[in-house]
Amino acid sequence: MAYQILSFLLDVTAGLLGGACLLRLYMQYQRVPFGNPVGRFVFALTDWLVLPLRKVLPPVGKTDTASLVGAYFIELAQYLILWATFYRVTPLGAVFVLAVFGLARLALSAMTALVIAYAILSWVQADSPLVDIIDRLCAPLLRPFRRVIPLVGGIDLSPLALLVVLQVASMVLGAAMSQLL
Repeated sequence: MAYQILSFLLDVTAGLLGGACLLRLYMQYQRVPFGNPVGRFVFALTDWLVLPLRKVLPPVGKTDTASLVGAYFIELAQYLILWATFYRVTPLGAVFVLAVFGLARLALSAMTALVIAYAILSWVQADSPLVDIIDRLCAPLLRPFRRVIPLVGGIDLSPLALLVVLQVASMVLGAAMSQLL
């Protein structure tokens, strides 16, 4: 039971901090301005880690490598704490690979949450700067689906299709991760 509690608390903490690093990376990649409440929140959560990493990791094209490596370090810390606290038969080297899987799982979860928020906000027609940000972040993900899936009775089913693809990817990732263990 102690393992489950610690694992849950670490998952929440790593999800928040690592997710903020990934959101920072994605917002910079999509050139979404940070002068909004979401941008300020992301900066407040990630500056302590990303700014020092930027001194040694330059961006690669439009990709902020410091944010990506910061998210990886957070996932790695989570798995190292679990490994050190509840030593398993798993070799230490596998923890570094598990952190990569954890980062991929976090990215899939973040995209899923983003698409769900987009779908809900599109139903209520909220007038908020948050709607614009979520729309700009979801548009590139939904674009390939919108090319293939027509509107059905005026309803856009592309978010549903993307959610199905994200869930399948999550299942495949989970199976690959369990094979590693």
